[in-house]
This record gives sequence, C-alpha cells and structure tokens, in this order.
Amino acid sequence: MPPSMQAAKSLMQNNPFTKHRDALIIFGVVCIVLIMVIPIPMTLLDILLTFMFGIALLVLMTSMMIESVLNFSVYPGMLLIVTLFRLALSIASTRLILSQGQAGQVIAAFGEYVTAGNIVVGTIIFIILVIVQFVVITKGSTRIAEVAARFTLDAMPQKQMAVDADLNAGHITEEDARQRRADIQRESDFYGAMDGASKFVRGDAIAGIIIIVVDIIGGLILGVAMLDMPFGEAVKTYTKLTIGDGLVSQIPALMISTSSGIIVTRAASKSNLGAELISQFTQSSKALAISSFVMVLLGIVPGMPTIPFMIIGLLLGFTSYRMAFGVKGKQEKEDEEKAKKAAEEAAAAPKEEKIEDYLLVDQMELEIGYGLIPLVDVNQGGDLLERITMLRRQMAGDLGMIVPPIRIRDNIQLSPNEYLIKIKGNDVGKGELMMGSYLAMNPGNVSQRIPGIKTKEPAFNLDALWITESQKEAAELAGYTVVELPAVLATHLTEIIRRYASEILMRQDVKTLLENVKKNSPAVVEELTPMLSIGEIQQVLCTLLQERISIRDLASILELMANAAKISKDAVFINEQVRLGLTRQICKPYINNGQMSVIALAPDLEQMLEASLQSTNRGPRLVIRPDLVGRILERMEAIQTKIQAVGEQPIIVCSPNVRYPLKKLLESSFPNLVILSYSEIVTGVNITVAETLGTHD
Repeated sequence: MPPSMQAAKSLMQNNPFTKHRDALIIFGVVCIVLIMVIPIPMTLLDILLTFMFGIALLVLMTSMMIESVLNFSVYPGMLLIVTLFRLALSIASTRLILSQGQAGQVIAAFGEYVTAGNIVVGTIIFIILVIVQFVVITKGSTRIAEVAARFTLDAMPQKQMAVDADLNAGHITEEDARQRRADIQRESDFYGAMDGASKFVRGDAIAGIIIIVVDIIGGLILGVAMLDMPFGEAVKTYTKLTIGDGLVSQIPALMISTSSGIIVTRAASKSNLGAELISQFTQSSKALAISSFVMVLLGIVPGMPTIPFMIIGLLLGFTSYRMAFGVKGKQEKEDEEKAKKAAEEAAAAPKEEKIEDYLLVDQMELEIGYGLIPLVDVNQGGDLLERITMLRRQMAGDLGMIVPPIRIRDNIQLSPNEYLIKIKGNDVGKGELMMGSYLAMNPGNVSQRIPGIKTKEPAFNLDALWITESQKEAAELAGYTVVELPAVLATHLTEIIRRYASEILMRQDVKTLLENVKKNSPAVVEELTPMLSIGEIQQVLCTLLQERISIRDLASILELMANAAKISKDAVFINEQVRLGLTRQICKPYINNGQMSVIALAPDLEQMLEASLQSTNRGPRLVIRPDLVGRILERMEAIQTKIQAVGEQPIIVCSPNVRYPLKKLLESSFPNLVILSYSEIVTGVNITVAETLGTHD
C-alpha cells in the first residue's frame, strides 16, 4: 500500500467521526423519521434540500466511477435511506406550503426561476421530468434489475463449478477459491437486493406525482375556502410553490434513478463508465469519419444551420484523423511486441523430443539430493553456480583446457544431503554435506580440540569435523581450517576434474584448442597437422593431463610434438619427448628452496625392470612375476605412508626407459604418485634421496 494511502487510512482510523460512523448513520435515520412528524424551520429545510442535491450528485458520480458493482454493494440499502430522506423533505415542505404559504428560498427559487414566472411552463417541465423518470429510466432500471437478478441466480452453480475446476487444476489457491466464491455470493445477493430496491425508485416517482396533486388541490381548498384568497391568487401562489417543491424533489430523484440504471447495467464492464465510453466510442476511426462526413454534408444543405454542423463535423473528423494514425502506430508497436514475444516463447518453449536425444551423454554431471538444493538456488542465497563458473575459469588457467558445462540436477534417489559427480554417465565421486554446518579440518597445528561430528573431507579423504556456525570462530582461533559447504563441493569438483582431465578432453575440444592456437601461431599447427591426426594429438595431450601436466602453453607443446613426430609417430615416444621439453614446468611444483626430495629405485630393481621391458602396440610394458609386483606395491605403500605423514609429495626418480612403464604399473594403486626420469630434473636442483624402493626392506 502506498504511504499516502497508509497515512489516509491511519487518519481515518484515528478520526472520532470515523470510529462512530455507524452511530452517525443511525442518528441520521432517526432524524429522517422525526422530520416527517415534527415541523422544521424554513432555513433548516433549505439546508436539507441542498444536502439532498449533494447526496444525489455524489451517488450519480460514484455509480459512474466504480469498476465493479461489488465496489458499491451498499447501494440497495443506501437507495432506501435516500428515498426515505427525500420523501421526508417532501412532507416537511408540504407542511410549510399548506400552513404558511411559503417553503424557503430553495423551493421559491426553483418555482420562480425554472418556471420563468409562468405556471404553465413550470407545470409542463415538471410533467416532462416525471415522464422521463417514471416511463423511461425507472421502468427500464426495474426491468434490467429483474433480469439481472434472475440470470445471476441461475448462473451461480456454473460459476461455483468453474471455481472448483480451477482449484482442482491448480490454477488458483484455496484462498483465491474462497474469495471468488464469496464474490459470486455477494454478486447474487446484490442483484437480488437491486431487484427489490428498484421498486423504491418506482414508488418514489409515483409518490412524487401524488404529493404534487395533493399539494395543489389542498392549497387551493385552503387558500380559497379558509384564507379567503382570490382563486387566481391561490392558484398562482400554491401552484408555483408546489411546482418548485416538485422540481426540487424530482431533480435529485432523477439523478438517483439514473445512478440506479447505471448500476444494474454494469454487469459486463471492466472499468469505470467514463473510461469505457471514451475507449469504445473511439475504437473505430471509420465510424468517426463517416459521422464527420454526414455532419459536414448536413451543414452545407440549404436551410440548415451551417456553423454548428460544421463545428461538430470537423471535430469528429479531427478525432478520426488522430485515431487512424494513432491506431496505426499503436498497431505497429503491438505487432512488434507480439513478434518479439512469439520469438521469446519459441526460444523458451521446450523443443520436440527426439529419440536421438536419449543417446546424448553429458560430459559432466552433478546430482544432488533435495536437501542440497539451497546451495544451487540463487533465491535462497546459494552461490554454487557462481563457484562452478569460477572453477571453469581456474581450470582453463591451470590445465589449459576448457571444462565442459556441468549439468546440475536433483536426484530423489540420493539421500537428502548426498551428491554424486559423474563423467560421461559414470560415477567418479560422491560425498555428503551436513546442511547448516561447516567443515573443520586439522592442518596439523591445532592448539585445542573442539567437539564435532567426525567425517571425511570428500576431495582428499582427510579427517574432518562437522561444526555449527556458533563453533566457527572458536575453531578458527584453535587453528582449524573452516570451509563452507559450497567450497567443499567446489573443491571436490576441482579435484575430480584434475584427476579425470584426460577423460574429459575430447577430440572436438582438441580441434577447438588447435583453432585457437592457429590464430596466433599458425605455422606450428600447419606443420603438425599433416604429420599427426587430431586423435594422435589428443592421445599425447591426454597422457600429459593424466600426469597432471598443464597443456596451457599449447603452442610450445605442439612444437615439441612436431619435432618428435619427425623421428617417430609413436605416441609414447612423442609424449616422453614433450616431457623433456617441459622439464621446468614439470619440476617446478616439487622444488623447495632448490631442493627436491625423491624416492630412488634400488639398482637391482631398476636393472630387473629394464630387463623386463617388452614392446606392445600401446607402448613398452613391464613383464614381471606377480609375486614381485606384490612386493613392489607393498614396499611402495609403506614408503608413501611415511612420506605423506611429514606432508611431502612422493616422487620416484628412475631412468628414462623405465619411467613410462613403471608409471603404468603403479598408477592403478597410486594414482597421485609422481614419477620423473633423470633427464627431466632441472639443472641446478639438489636431489635428496629420502627413500629407496626395492623388492625387500
């Protein structure tokens, strides 16, 4: 509600007259009854007659301005009170006319001014007013009220059924349905009441005629027989006052009758009467043009008053001209808006499903339980979508590849707080978040333990705690790393993308990357593409990504691939040659103050591995006994646990020939294990052997 309306409402509620308005109406009705039996002075009668004029005019204007009959539902009851008030004033004026031969300035003015000093003229005007009111307006209003009441009552069951149908279809709420049923009942009651109230108007017209006749006859008898007035003077005096009294009462009655007719004919209206009249009369410029032509034609007919017809004709013509151009412009604008809306609806409309659509597989999906929907819903403060957008930018900078859009959907088969990450329809990661909580992780320097629900951090499987918001500050002061739920999920997504980047990179993605490089370095792409297909280039890039080597500097990588492809097109050979050209990039994450702590291979193990190399279609492979593989894996497990316990990254250094097959041997058990060849160590880095990997302790 606007502030002005709120202020007005507050003012009305604090107004003492508004608080006791029901008592004022009751007091007014009592006064009306008293006027009928108690004589009132002429001055008060003048005031009340003027007030009656104001009330009648207000009722007429209100009936024209309302948009629905229910906005003026008090009309039937008000009509009875107003009719009673007007009849009471007629009785009071009759008492003064017959008893004193005068009835105040208002009646005298109407009797003198409206009749133009001629009793015959006044009588004819009065008779015409009565005929208009009684024969035309009152009779028509009464008939319309009867028909409206009958049809409204007959239509009630259908309207109620329509409300029930809309409610069952979900188009409206239960509250809307109750309101619409109440409106239907009120509308039926209103037209039923108007059917009876219209009889008040008809009876008022009849009573007005009877009162005038009684006043004239009674005045003549009283003036001639009792006051010894000459017959002509008695006729002049009492007839003039009676006609004035009749005009004073019939003009407000005519306005009330007109308002009654307007009310009962507003069934199909959608706005106030004035707005509808203007809009509907000006909806056809052709009708206005024809009317203008006829009026101008009548104006030039000999004997006809030219000026009035010309004025009206030109006015209609001007209105038609403005309407024609205005409607044309408006129509063009509406056509543009309709075309725009149709285009938007066509774009937003769901496309026709094809069988082929079911064959499509999303490269990445994130399924969430219904309890995690607030993390995605922006209206509930969720920022996961924004974090995923930032994550894709980060991956483009870190890995040099474009991460495909991640489709997010809810899955009722999951637990409410569970989520599932998929790549090409296959599950690659899942986790569970506790809504309303924070994840607290111990980085190793916690000064004080805090209570919480034990859990595992989903990305790296680290020990963590679920804590409440009230514990957040205390946990941070104690040294815990406290993470919000969207950050936990985004971190897990990031780790999944890094781990499975080689599966995400498709040939179409490689083609896009090549086209992007070709814009700035066309020579290298033009040299490489004849030697290697997109599939072969993809294979090398995926191998690099699989070992978490960024391909962001793709132009340099393509140059290294082109140089290697001149010697051999073997994918493993090309990959190893590319790695040799990226030694700084590969070693940089593992160098700390010029030092690199590594795991060395025992000489006997390295010699045995080189002796076990066997060439295959997929590159060199190690062919060794299963029991020896088991001992190597057991020893590597112990070494990795020991190194990770001190917060370092396990790095194996071996000969170039063994590096790739050893990586293939160990990657299923140790996917994050880094294996470098001696040739890949940057010059100037001091190597420290932390552990030695052999077949025995």
